[in-house]
Amino acid sequence: MIRNYVLIGLIFLSSVKGFSQSATTNGVVVKEVTKVENMSIAITVDSAEDLESTFQVEDIKEIVGDLSEDETISFKIICNGKKMSNGVKSHISYKIDGNSDDTEGFLKSVEKIRTAAINYYNNKK
Repeated sequence: MIRNYVLIGLIFLSSVKGFSQSATTNGVVVKEVTKVENMSIAITVDSAEDLESTFQVEDIKEIVGDLSEDETISFKIICNGKKMSNGVKSHISYKIDGNSDDTEGFLKSVEKIRTAAINYYNNKK
């Protein structure tokens, strides 16, 4: 019985020793870089409350901050309305296009269309 424990212990120690050996690498190490080339964000909402709780401009700022230089950015808000007499849901959309080189101007435009979309719902009441 003690032999079994000794045997199991030896097998365990040899396994640990075998897996703990560091492997040497010879050759070239390749470093991959991920690059986002075109960023497009679209948000569909059904009310001003949805829009206010879905995102803040700071959220978009964080996303835009991860982009490389001179990248195309697109942002769109789709506001769903009520069903029309023909059964189709009415909607209006606001869209802006920009560039990662002018993040400040792009974020100001995001704020403007967010405000316009909230006003769309508030004026429908």
